Amino acid sequence: MLTIGVLVKTPDPRGPLSSALLDALGSAPAAAPGLPALAEAAGTALEQTADIFRDEDVQLALFCLYELHYTGLDGVDAGWEWHPGLLAVRVRLEQAYEAALRRLVRLPEPPQATSAAVADALFTLTGNDDGPSVSRFVAASATREQLQEFLVHRSIYQLKEADPHSWAIPRLTGRAKAALVEIQADEYGGGRAHRMHSTLFAGTLRGVGLEDSYGAYIDHIPAVTLAALNMMSLFGLNRRLRGAIVGHLAAFEMTSSIPNRFYARGVRRLGYGDDVALYFDEHVEADAVHEQIAARDMAGGLAEASPELVPDILFGTAACLAMDAMVGGHQLAAWQNGTSSLRLPLPEPVGSATI
Repeated sequence: MLTIGVLVKTPDPRGPLSSALLDALGSAPAAAPGLPALAEAAGTALEQTADIFRDEDVQLALFCLYELHYTGLDGVDAGWEWHPGLLAVRVRLEQAYEAALRRLVRLPEPPQATSAAVADALFTLTGNDDGPSVSRFVAASATREQLQEFLVHRSIYQLKEADPHSWAIPRLTGRAKAALVEIQADEYGGGRAHRMHSTLFAGTLRGVGLEDSYGAYIDHIPAVTLAALNMMSLFGLNRRLRGAIVGHLAAFEMTSSIPNRFYARGVRRLGYGDDVALYFDEHVEADAVHEQIAARDMAGGLAEASPELVPDILFGTAACLAMDAMVGGHQLAAWQNGTSSLRLPLPEPVGSATI
């Protein structure tokens, strides 16, 4: 039974910033006694961070701040969502994170603002992606324990799949909006709850003996994986970055079909059944169709309607590829060294895997 709702528990803090944030969130928003300490901790954390992408304290704090706009944090008053003092801290962290993302990626010259030219540019960007292939490793070499770790890394996003991108729906018009809704409708199961991709992924988690409840593994997931997830929320929650969230989704759809074929192959190689591979099988076919819609109608349509957004469309695509490579590199380096890619060891399996 898929149990998406609030986080199972409030995450454990990972440093002074996340500790100050969780302390503040433990109080009533009307009082907000911890906000001065939180603002000071945010400034100190940003001054001292050596790598914001791998900073456990900063990325957990951003995750918690963003989660207030989704299903919320367990035990946290919903009134915190739009608290001005909390938003000021979030904006400060976002500004530093966005600046780091823009330094991370190198963009090509913007194409003409036509559907065909933008689609060609996106296909070139995704086609030239040479990031580490976790999917091929899973297909050929991963152990059952490494497959579990891979699924844990994916669990926070996949159990709310499509939600960060859905923030863009009211911010688009015309052809781009229609294309985005078409893609999202498939992600949400075409109106059938049991076919929602998040529900299918929950079945995969159960099939390999993992918890399917949303947020169950938040304390296990490292900063670099949270950073990739936080990037989606950054793009999705800021209207000025609607081009970036469109470019991000386009990259997702354009680079998904073949890797999911490899993931399904790895699942079966390890002896799991079709029910465990179903999530990946579903994406092999669906994303092969989605990539054309995403590139030509969604991203291309947005470019024609708002030519000034073409650079941000490219930015979103390039940032998606760069962060996927960073997370994949982290996982493969750990596995090749014979260590775990997670912060904490996984608990014992919750049930029997489907073999």
